[in-house]
Amino acid sequence: MLLRLKPSLDWLLVFVPLTIAGEYVFHFSETILFLFSCVSIVPLAGWLGKATEHLAEKTGEGIGGLLNATFGNAAELIIAVMAIRAGLYDVVKASITGSIIGNILLVLGASLLAGGLKHKTLKFSAAGASTLSTMLTLASIGLIAPAIFHYFGGSNVAAREADLSVEISIVLVITYGLSLLFSLKTHRQLFTGEAAEAAKVERGRDVSWSLGRSVAVLSIATFFVAWMSEILVGSVTHAAEAMGMTSIFVGVIVVAIIGNAAEHSTAVMVAMKNRMDLSLGIAVGSSIQVALFVSPMLIFASYFIGPRPMDLVFTPIEIVAIALSALITEQIASDGESNWLEGVQLISVYIIFALVFYFLP
Repeated sequence: MLLRLKPSLDWLLVFVPLTIAGEYVFHFSETILFLFSCVSIVPLAGWLGKATEHLAEKTGEGIGGLLNATFGNAAELIIAVMAIRAGLYDVVKASITGSIIGNILLVLGASLLAGGLKHKTLKFSAAGASTLSTMLTLASIGLIAPAIFHYFGGSNVAAREADLSVEISIVLVITYGLSLLFSLKTHRQLFTGEAAEAAKVERGRDVSWSLGRSVAVLSIATFFVAWMSEILVGSVTHAAEAMGMTSIFVGVIVVAIIGNAAEHSTAVMVAMKNRMDLSLGIAVGSSIQVALFVSPMLIFASYFIGPRPMDLVFTPIEIVAIALSALITEQIASDGESNWLEGVQLISVYIIFALVFYFLP
């Protein structure tokens, strides 16, 4: 009997062992390793998305979005820690910037576009979205303030920048912890829209995963995403040179896109089912987590594993990109509904920033 094979992203899982063999056995060229690792992350992100959606059925949209953002950012955190050990602080900051603007412009934009093409109007909790937008603004302030201190504080501020970065990091972590208490405990109803209940009925025809299976798949997929991302980052510098890309473009755009592949696929997939509360929780929530939690953790880690303490001083173009991204996201998410055109607008802003970073010397 002949088997009828249907086209599937799972076929690309073959690139996972190929990438591992190419890195540790056959020693492929950096460019081939870069391409193979990029492709291998795609099906892994798909499985991460499936696990997250099933997990959200058990835990709710708010916790589901948080878990996806956390597992999706795990690879970036691992990559950044390795870069800190090597003293590549500019690369770390560029990846932070790229992750923040990538999630709220590219990921959310693609979600609104894909969901809006299938549903004329996308509905979500306006109160929940407003809270996320406000947290995003706070995150922007926390990252912009050290740069203002650096560029306008005079010639004697350099000695105080490390201390200022640590103190701001403490404030950001505490605020992030309280925001989780707000969204997951005291006001969790603000982050679950009507679409979530409708989605439960729609998914009733499918076989629901158990909580244990969902967590297991999520953990395994995240492990391999982190592994593939490690190989990707190890090869990205030489591959970028071969392809004519600058290091800042690679950090802000390329590494951020690949590192956030999990959020990309999951946010778009659930948006097409009109589950915008979960999609917003993934896209915007991931940016908030990077700014309020991942960045401070990297500052703290630099004191133990880095050659010197890292600060939160970003370049002017980076802080402008973060601030404007937060501003346009707040405008789009404030009314509790969206459409495909707003997705196009977010993607357009992202392309403009990508062009700026590409042409930077």
